Amino acid sequence: MQQQFTDIVHLIKQSRSKAVAAVNTEMINLYWNIGQYIHNRIQTAEWGKSVVKQLADFLQKSEPDLKGFSDANLWRMRQFYEVYKDTPKLAPLVREINWSNNLIIFARCKSVEEREFYLVLSKSENYSKRELERQISSSLFERTMIGNSKLAPLVREIHTELSNTFKDSYIFDFLNLPDPYSENELQQGLMKQMKNFILELGKDFIFIDQEYKLQVGNSDFYIDLLFYHRGLQCLVAFELKADKFRPEHLGQLNFYLEALDRDVKKLHENPSIGILLCTDKDSKVVEYALNRSMSSTMVAEYKIQLPDKKLLQQKMHELLE
Repeated sequence: MQQQFTDIVHLIKQSRSKAVAAVNTEMINLYWNIGQYIHNRIQTAEWGKSVVKQLADFLQKSEPDLKGFSDANLWRMRQFYEVYKDTPKLAPLVREINWSNNLIIFARCKSVEEREFYLVLSKSENYSKRELERQISSSLFERTMIGNSKLAPLVREIHTELSNTFKDSYIFDFLNLPDPYSENELQQGLMKQMKNFILELGKDFIFIDQEYKLQVGNSDFYIDLLFYHRGLQCLVAFELKADKFRPEHLGQLNFYLEALDRDVKKLHENPSIGILLCTDKDSKVVEYALNRSMSSTMVAEYKIQLPDKKLLQQKMHELLE
């Protein structure tokens, strides 16, 4: 009897998976059709950039429950269509992966072969957004094409037995853990604990979001923790890196602050600031990212009201013990 019940559970899960896949396919079809529509109107000079913004405003006002149709996303749909309209053999593949992974692939990949490579892997390996970003950043496509000439034609032919080949190619940037999901769960746990700790520091910190999404061009970026500080009247971004401090970490955080100041910060608010928390087995590093154009008086005021470095280092040590 238990086996029969288990069979029913399997049927339910199978149907759910099919339903999700069908919804995803329909959503990608919609984005493709919207992109095609915008492309055609612009090509015939009927529409300019301002019209797309007007369309986004119209959708927001007439259908306030709709999400994902900002002017930035509408332009992405147009680019999505333009990237793939002349490569019909990739059209079925883009409908088999989620929109987030599609955004990454068409924004970061430069050739038809590279796009096909990551489209195939995203589907066969069920990549999360972060796993796909990691593989592209590690130049997996280039290394595979150069280092294994026998494999390259199979990739182009969408060979069905690629999964075992690429499982050995994962690059874990953070904690050198054996499983990417373990890393993600640990990162999520660290962010949750650190969020609670920051809120305990004083009433001036107001939590905004975890993994706050920034849209810059055709790419999405995610700030680990974003707060607003009432006393300083500014946004405060926290980035947690579970590895040794590297200069590019600060560069990434400064990039986030620039995006916050351009697209999120209100006119009456002060420039955003960032706090970088890095840790490995040997040390815990805390660095502040401040706008270089700030006056020395403002910098001093910021540092007085920010959490003390030693306190943050101590908390990180406790969380990781």
